Amino acid sequence: MKKILLIGLCLVNLYSCKEEPKKEALAVTDNKAFDSILNNYYEESLKLYPLNATFQGDSRYNDILPNNLTDEFRASEKEFYANYKQKITIIKDEALTPSQQMSKEILLWECDRNLERLTFREDLHPIDQMWTMQLMMGQLASGGSSQPFKTVQDYKNWLLRLNAYVNWLETAELKMKEGISLGNVLPTSLIKKVTPQLLEMTNPNIEEHLFYSPIKIFPETFSTEEKEQLKGYYISMIKEKIIPSYQKLYDFMNTEYLAAGRNTSGIEGIPNGKEYYNYSIKLYTTTDMTADEIHQLGLNEVARIGTEMEKVKKEVGFEGDLKSFFDYVRNKKELMPFTSPEQVIANFNKIHARMKPQVDKLFGKQPKTPFEVRRTEAFREASASAEYNPGSIDGTRPGIFYVPIPDVKAYNMYSDEDLFLHEAIPGHHFQISLTQENEDLPKFRKTLWYSAYGEGWALYTESLGKELGLYADPYQYFGMLGAEMHRAIRLVVDTGLHAKGWTREQAIQYSLDNEAESEASITSEIERYMANPGQALSYKIGQLKIRELRATAEKELGAKFDIREFHNQVLETGCVPLALLEKKITAWIATEK
Repeated sequence: MKKILLIGLCLVNLYSCKEEPKKEALAVTDNKAFDSILNNYYEESLKLYPLNATFQGDSRYNDILPNNLTDEFRASEKEFYANYKQKITIIKDEALTPSQQMSKEILLWECDRNLERLTFREDLHPIDQMWTMQLMMGQLASGGSSQPFKTVQDYKNWLLRLNAYVNWLETAELKMKEGISLGNVLPTSLIKKVTPQLLEMTNPNIEEHLFYSPIKIFPETFSTEEKEQLKGYYISMIKEKIIPSYQKLYDFMNTEYLAAGRNTSGIEGIPNGKEYYNYSIKLYTTTDMTADEIHQLGLNEVARIGTEMEKVKKEVGFEGDLKSFFDYVRNKKELMPFTSPEQVIANFNKIHARMKPQVDKLFGKQPKTPFEVRRTEAFREASASAEYNPGSIDGTRPGIFYVPIPDVKAYNMYSDEDLFLHEAIPGHHFQISLTQENEDLPKFRKTLWYSAYGEGWALYTESLGKELGLYADPYQYFGMLGAEMHRAIRLVVDTGLHAKGWTREQAIQYSLDNEAESEASITSEIERYMANPGQALSYKIGQLKIRELRATAEKELGAKFDIREFHNQVLETGCVPLALLEKKITAWIATEK
């Protein structure tokens, strides 16, 4: 026992104990040292990325916002990942339990992908209309997101974080100027989508400003003196720092940066763009597929789903071609019945109530984390897609399904059942919450996100609608087919944009020709893919893999196949690269047989 303890200490210190030979050290069966490495990785990662801690409900770093655009920060990231890669590479699989072996493979993947990321100049395009820091900070500033505003110290923490954010905004402008000199800039069409977002933050009416929102939700426990003091601090911050910073950035992006915007739509238009897209494919699909393979797969899936759509068109008695049916569905007034955003939210809650009785038949393990449907905040609603924000790990903050409703009278409900399955239950809410609640997983795995798995799972759950008592209306079933078609189209247009020289307009037209979304919605989607190359590939690649694994399990196990247990097997390990998921399900099938 003493010898094992000594070896464990050596593991923690990278086997620095010279008197113990490496081979003998690696034979340790205790494994607590490996768990310690995983825990240290998690804790250090929260210090490195304090916003992640905030979103997880960990308040220790709520006053901190590192400037992730600086060379110093990128160097610290490189050192962090290289250090942990070295630590775990030394440990042989024989020294670990099967669960720990999976953790090792996942952590190696994390280190490798991040080290590869740091070879590219992502810092030169720090702002886009969809994914970047200014949008995240706007969400937090609303007072209804992950940044807490329950104590006086919470309010002061946000002010400290805002001071750091002002520095970030200044650095963002400097980096974009460097990007201009190196020919590494955003497409012009994306710049035009960012500038209105910035301009909105220059509103001189302080009490209407987004960053004033926390002052409107003071807890009743605050004294009058505390409220007045904090109000003064926030007015000063907004008036003297936030508004001037946004105004300066807007002036730059609306003039000098806009003039330098590139005409190309795909990432190949920047230096090392082809290499960056290859990295992005691997990052988001967790596979070694090529752009050409994915493009062809997309074309095949578009053709297959189109055949299914023809059946629905025939069922409802529409006599025109499929493209005409898309227009018919887009503009059918009966599918746009709402007159207030509250009605849209209420409809999603009705969908939830209707499917609840069937959920137990498909899912044994279900999350305890509460769940809500909310309208997307006004400041980002115009360019936002429906999305899910996870609840906190301790369950005190609910998972939230955000729905953008920029024009309620034009809101078409034909895909709402499908959308709820994907973004909420049993899609992202089940998958993410069950992972966070799983006490058997090391902490770093509870908050990992691999799009191929996470988005693949959510897209897979869309196909469960009939089993859950939904899709009785052919238009709602068409909505499911439309959503799957949407993800198949993504395989075509994302690779088209970033690997085959497609223009923004070509990608928009291809989408219009093959799905029923509005032109405004499609345009927003195409610009989303332009801003984040490769992410759009993850949904269909992941879904097809999970479908393939289910089909294999059903065939191999026959009468022994239990859909509840299959879903449990897919969900219990949390987000993993697809190759590891396939390895796990294959082993489960063998055990069941």
